[in-house]
Amino acid sequence: MKFCDGRAMTADDVVYTFKRWIDPATKSPVAWRAGEVDSITATDKDTVVYKLKKPFSELLYQLTQSFAIVIDKNTVEKLGDNFGVTGFNGTGPFCWGEWRPRDKMVLNRNPAYTWGPEIYANRGPAKVDSVTWSIIGEENTLTAALMTGQTDASNYVPPIALQQFASMPGFLTNTSKSARYTYFMGFKLDKPTVKDLAVRQAINYAVDRAALVQDQMYGTVQPAYSYITEDTLDWDKNVDKVLIKDFDPEKAKALLDQDGWKVGSDGIREKNGVKLAPVLYSFNGAWTNIDQDIQAELLKVGINLQIQVFDATVAWGKLATQEFDMFTMGYPYFSAGDAMNLYFRSSNTPAPNRTNWKDPETDQLLAAGSAATTDAERAKDFGKVLYKVHQAVNWLPLYHAPIIIVQSDKLKPMKAHPIYGAAFYKGLDLEFVK
Repeated sequence: MKFCDGRAMTADDVVYTFKRWIDPATKSPVAWRAGEVDSITATDKDTVVYKLKKPFSELLYQLTQSFAIVIDKNTVEKLGDNFGVTGFNGTGPFCWGEWRPRDKMVLNRNPAYTWGPEIYANRGPAKVDSVTWSIIGEENTLTAALMTGQTDASNYVPPIALQQFASMPGFLTNTSKSARYTYFMGFKLDKPTVKDLAVRQAINYAVDRAALVQDQMYGTVQPAYSYITEDTLDWDKNVDKVLIKDFDPEKAKALLDQDGWKVGSDGIREKNGVKLAPVLYSFNGAWTNIDQDIQAELLKVGINLQIQVFDATVAWGKLATQEFDMFTMGYPYFSAGDAMNLYFRSSNTPAPNRTNWKDPETDQLLAAGSAATTDAERAKDFGKVLYKVHQAVNWLPLYHAPIIIVQSDKLKPMKAHPIYGAAFYKGLDLEFVK
């Protein structure tokens, strides 16, 4: 294998990459995905010895993801803070071409690439000279770009247009059967309003998720009442006992009444001089109508949701603060452990554990489940975590969505891949019909 600049990749590059990934100085929020590392060494130019302090059942899966991509030390040192901003030297089928923030990313074919994974019929080089990723923030513009041939493929189209593309001549759709992606609103558990369990329960009862799926998502997704889908690896059926599945605004009102949140003259509830007006941080674009729909539902029970919307280039930084009460998010996952370790480890605050869930027993169970050497042990430990976080009502789950590719039939059919939402994965099946 070689980097895009022609330099041969060696075991030393792998060791450098992984050590940089787990170095506490980098403060990587995904370092936990590497497991509890004892040592990583190169015994010769082609061999890496990766030694763990204890077992980590999901290690091989975690190493398939972009977090573990092998990088070039020379480029890191040359570019410094601009690494990944003005350049990148990788070993993939496409090489860095150009990046214009909020506009486009151009990747050029790596003609030397012949080491693609066995899941592809084409092991390399890629079949197209370049790929341009266009950043299209407005849904109607994206739909028009696909329909008019300005873009050839997308792993997102507005729900209202999805059925149209599925039946429209000139287009193909492909859905990953194994991908799991869940969208939710989370609660920052130590804020004056949503720290009350009754408030979090009331919000779950006050939102009609079945209607939301039909009205806003046009039936293209499934309403969610759990944090992961029930067919996910290591799901615990006992969690069903604590799920809030009913749409019951009257019960929401009763819970708030009992908890001391009284309706004021303006129709908004308050307690101890504090208005029940949680601040929601969200993304612009597809979230807008969903946020407003939920805002209207909550107002009916006396909760005045305050929506603050940010462009994605700003939102991630804002979501790493403690300035909000609620937030919107969608995430892909592979298993219960993958999902729970991401969002409920104490060490992952303030992000991605944006709820500030800090529970020693959860940390112990996550560690035990990750180190389990049998399916039964792992499922037992992760099942207890699932039960705890659902019982605490950390989130308002909204919907479970598949990963879908919509493409022009000028391209050969592509497969939607489930690896952490990277639908096109390495792009080795990108090929125009001759």
